[in-house]
Amino acid sequence: MDLNQTIPYIGLTLMQVIWALAVLIIGVIFVKVVVRIFKKSLGKTKLPPILVEFLARFLSALLYVFVILAFFGALGFNMDSVVLGLSAIIGLILAFGLQDSFMNMAAGFWIAMIRPFNKGDVISTQGMTGKVSAVGIMSTELLTPDNTYIAIPNKLVWGNPMINYTKMKTRRVDLNVGVAYGTDINKAVRIAMDVMKSDKRILKEPAPAVVVTELADSSINLQLRPWTKTESYWDVKGALTQAIYEAYSREGIEIPFPQVDVHLKKE
Repeated sequence: MDLNQTIPYIGLTLMQVIWALAVLIIGVIFVKVVVRIFKKSLGKTKLPPILVEFLARFLSALLYVFVILAFFGALGFNMDSVVLGLSAIIGLILAFGLQDSFMNMAAGFWIAMIRPFNKGDVISTQGMTGKVSAVGIMSTELLTPDNTYIAIPNKLVWGNPMINYTKMKTRRVDLNVGVAYGTDINKAVRIAMDVMKSDKRILKEPAPAVVVTELADSSINLQLRPWTKTESYWDVKGALTQAIYEAYSREGIEIPFPQVDVHLKKE
């Protein structure tokens, strides 16, 4: 096989194509190795993981540009014309909306620096909730509890209200429960307090509390307010919901369902 034979239609020799593919493959491997070493080096510093991830992705995108240029150079293209062509394309893209990309990059930089959230935090923004998996150059990436991937442009995250559910070390669990009218409220409160104190995951300080929140149509509504470590929030809420139902059932305290009394008047 003659490696210097010109391939029809594309005007390149087989040697040029093989060499260009080799440059591309080696370049991709090189980028991955450099980025991995870069991340490992920064991981030994005190920089937050979310900033390390952002810088690594930025470096990766920059290196891939050089790999692409090297690929075209290996194919025999005049690099001056390639760079000129890329510059023209970039200028055209800038004219038609790359400002959004720059805004996302800038927003991603500030998110990584200010850190309203870290990797692994559970946040809610733009009506979507999930665990932060990464802050990329253009978007913030979330994973929902059912493992659905969500990508939100950085500028929307940075420029809008955002709730971080896991930033603080402790959280208060607000559990609403209704008891029937005629119930001994003091007894209902005492039972609820005993249930909360029996769970070792509930903190003694701040102390748990039970308050009457509403005299509703069909019930007197109570709210149990224990404090727990953030990582135990959902476990405590689920266990407490079951425990209060079982305790009230044992003690004969009715948890009513919504109902309406209808009176028929016979003429």
